[in-house]
Amino acid sequence: MVEKKQRWVPHGDGVPEEAAPGVVRRVLAYTDGLMCVENHFAAGAEGALHSHPHTQITYVVSGAFSFTIDGETRTVRAGDTLLKEDGVPHGCVCLEEGILLDIFTPMREDFVS
Repeated sequence: MVEKKQRWVPHGDGVPEEAAPGVVRRVLAYTDGLMCVENHFAAGAEGALHSHPHTQITYVVSGAFSFTIDGETRTVRAGDTLLKEDGVPHGCVCLEEGILLDIFTPMREDFVS
């Protein structure tokens, strides 16, 4: 398990856990104010519509996703970036197997407790 303020985080230190059917989450480096999380999605897997009190930036590493943010839906692909401010409803459906890299501020306590 990665520890808070761990300076070097080899990929294998992040413990993969099922976040939803077909979605595997791996917490990477984090502090109280910032967190980096990798999410592997199988084709067809969903990130249910939700909101939280964290600002989140998502970078699409690979694959294709149908994302809804605050009622607007778009298809995003590798290289695209999305901003989800705190309290804004968002969710996605994976169209082609892929990886999302999420940055949260502040960190998600619920991901490490």
